[in-house]
Amino acid sequence: MWEYTDKLKDHFFNPRNVGEIEDPDGVGEVGSLACGDALKLTFKLDAKGKIADAKFKTFGCASAIATSSVLTEMIKGLTLDEAAKVTNKDIADFLGGLPEQKMHCSVMGREAIENYNSGGKKKHELEGNVICTCFGVTDKEIERVIRENNLTTVEEVTNYCKAGGGCGGCQSEIEKIIEKIQGDKITEVPVSALRRAGKLTNIQKIQLIQQTINEQIRPALRAHGGNIELIDVDGNKVIVAFRGMCARCRLTEFTMKDVVEAKLREFISEELFVEEDKESAQQPHNHRE
Repeated sequence: MWEYTDKLKDHFFNPRNVGEIEDPDGVGEVGSLACGDALKLTFKLDAKGKIADAKFKTFGCASAIATSSVLTEMIKGLTLDEAAKVTNKDIADFLGGLPEQKMHCSVMGREAIENYNSGGKKKHELEGNVICTCFGVTDKEIERVIRENNLTTVEEVTNYCKAGGGCGGCQSEIEKIIEKIQGDKITEVPVSALRRAGKLTNIQKIQLIQQTINEQIRPALRAHGGNIELIDVDGNKVIVAFRGMCARCRLTEFTMKDVVEAKLREFISEELFVEEDKESAQQPHNHRE
């Protein structure tokens, strides 16, 4: 059962701006009935080029309807450039949060703004190559949600844009994109020098932990059908959750100490120790609607 905020329930039961504007200045359409979510956004501009009115039609779940309703409220009075800067996190925050498995609904609203038509001429087009054929998600879309939301696992990517949630055939490609993006985000740091000088800041420590997990630990776990997610870093305590086969393995304690903790101590600091977030590992992870 999803945990919905009161504000989300309000926008679901009492959605604002439902319908379609006649002779609109722009039409944004994303998703499809085949993948379970579809949004059509229409808007009218005033003499100053600002959005005077916006309406939507949505096929989808409660989160899809609520996020579409909120989007129409948020973009009124904005220019198209300003509206395009409204992120999926802005939409989710306005609603007081969304279940992780429903974050793709907020992404859908943002994409409707980015990919609008005006006067029959496409102003913005989806770029990149389709990675997830089940849901028509491109590599550029995947890269964007990873960067904007600091995603580190395929499961998180699926929650935010559905990629990988169908047949699963694209998951290895998604993993490569995650590794590339996360690797690009980390400034190369001479780890040995930092360790000797004791100059690791908290941010550097977290970045290096994530880098070590991505490059040294996760590939070994994936080879056996498992995965790992960094949950938090509290001082020298590194909190992780195991996924896939690792979450059900009776040798998890061994893996945590002799693989995860050993690698983190080898590459970062001998003072680090690892704890498992068992509560997170036991939660159901549903990739589908």
